[in-house]
Amino acid sequence: MKTFTRRNLGLAAGMATAVALTAGSMIAFTANAAPIVGDSAPIFVDYNTASGEQISLGDFDGKTVVLEWTNHDCPFVKKHYAEPVVNMQTMQDDASAEETVWIQVISSAPGKQGYLEAEAAMAKNAERSSAPAYTILDPSGDLGRAYEAKTTPHMYVITVDGNLAYQGAIDSIRSAKVDDIAKATNYVTAALTAVSAGEQPEVTSSKPYGCSVKY
Repeated sequence: MKTFTRRNLGLAAGMATAVALTAGSMIAFTANAAPIVGDSAPIFVDYNTASGEQISLGDFDGKTVVLEWTNHDCPFVKKHYAEPVVNMQTMQDDASAEETVWIQVISSAPGKQGYLEAEAAMAKNAERSSAPAYTILDPSGDLGRAYEAKTTPHMYVITVDGNLAYQGAIDSIRSAKVDDIAKATNYVTAALTAVSAGEQPEVTSSKPYGCSVKY
């Protein structure tokens, strides 16, 4: 069973709750809630990963978490995985060294661009030397919609307390050109640096860029 809750600490206790049922899953959320920087991140429970494990956001209490929406065929994703820069892989390695949990999410629906089953997702990561801690398979799109993920990549940083510290673009230059990576401000790296120091990131939200998530 997959369960989501979107919690807004400022909501009145009596706010109406909506529940939507899909095949094999349940999503629960407050009626007008959305992922809000500074509030609790949407909680997910028992999600299948490409490695065969099931993970929940609560498994990582006390750790910083990065969520990366990905689509291996998207040129904007290819930009950040391209050799020799390997920007995304370097960020994943740096996060692991800091004991930050990096989670890829594939929300492409079956038959849509970027859809991968477990074995193919693992093979793709091996092919491009990508090393996230986990790769969540979200073919229903439930997790993507809970986080309102719009593009690939769309990035989120969650603090050790479970609060959303950053959401949006990976960096400041909206292009698919590898050469632009070195010129850009990396919002995710900056957010992780700030969170590690117990501070609020200077940029907490930005408009994501890339291919639309193929729900």
